[in-house]
Amino acid sequence: MTGEAPGERPGIWLKGDWHLHSRHSTDSTNNPLSKIIGFAERHGFDYLAITDHDVHVLGAVASHTWADPEFHSDRVLLFHGAELTANRGHINILSTGPYDHQRVFDHRDARDWDLLALKRELGVHFSANHPSTKNHYGFSFDLADSVEIWNGSVWPKNVPGVRIWDDMLKSGRMIGGRGGSDSHHGVPDVPEWTTAQSVEATANYVGTPTTWTFARERSLPAILEAMAAGRGSVSSNPFNPRVELVADHDGDGIMDMMMGDNVRATGGPVTFEVRLVGGGIAGTIYRVRVVRDRDEFATLLTDPVTRSVRFFDTPEVGQRHYYRVEIEGPQVPYPEVPNSMALSQNMVALSNPLYFNYDPDF
Repeated sequence: MTGEAPGERPGIWLKGDWHLHSRHSTDSTNNPLSKIIGFAERHGFDYLAITDHDVHVLGAVASHTWADPEFHSDRVLLFHGAELTANRGHINILSTGPYDHQRVFDHRDARDWDLLALKRELGVHFSANHPSTKNHYGFSFDLADSVEIWNGSVWPKNVPGVRIWDDMLKSGRMIGGRGGSDSHHGVPDVPEWTTAQSVEATANYVGTPTTWTFARERSLPAILEAMAAGRGSVSSNPFNPRVELVADHDGDGIMDMMMGDNVRATGGPVTFEVRLVGGGIAGTIYRVRVVRDRDEFATLLTDPVTRSVRFFDTPEVGQRHYYRVEIEGPQVPYPEVPNSMALSQNMVALSNPLYFNYDPDF
């Protein structure tokens, strides 16, 4: 879906899922790569990161997931990656092409500064997985290029993780937030293949949640670059609206900031606008919770016709500030994952922040 960002910035909105498991993860059932990719193709997804557990193959993802003949699509862009499954927690390692994952696995318990050097040498992206769950991200956030702010369809379990993200943002770190279904199970093709976990496929699968990314072009490098920069938002499923947070930071009447942007405050008032684009339920009034520097700044309601709402604030000169929004309302049905809506409750979407006075070299 093409479109123009604020300030007529050229680019394209793309949707995907950053955390998925196939049959190459031993805790997965009825979920070959062909089923995952075929589902994504039918539903118009643009990119996927199939991130099987490396510990299940002793780090050899290159000769398992990546070597599978089904690891291919002419319609969906596929990242090379894996879930680093270590004693200190889980990290999604993401790359635009093959890399030496075995080295990462073999050094999974190394000191953070050694992992940082290895990450830079390999040129890969480290994304902090589910930072508040049992298998939480237990590494330094100075290693993380992004963080999973919404894992799976069950929204309430993500609330503590979003607080951790807010803590990192308030500390001066600009870390892009993404979603990931972390789905493991597919619908059985025949009844006798049913397992105790099969029901999970009806509640959590590709796109629960969906990450929307505004990239300069439809390519793997551009998507990864945009996700790390926070140029996007997360929706509970692909049929719900995409939330966009924009702003006119200098009072010239032009919305010249989008999610992920960082500018110096002028000392004057800033006009912010929340837009809900595509999907959703016609005529619905959505609740908008505005978060400023980790605290609730305002609660607003969208206009049912324009599906937007504005708010105003004056960021202080020389003081760090960030703004992000959460959207609550009714869930749009996801026919092939029908039990996901109830688990997401009333959380429809989250935006990445707009930043003021942040140090890009922090």
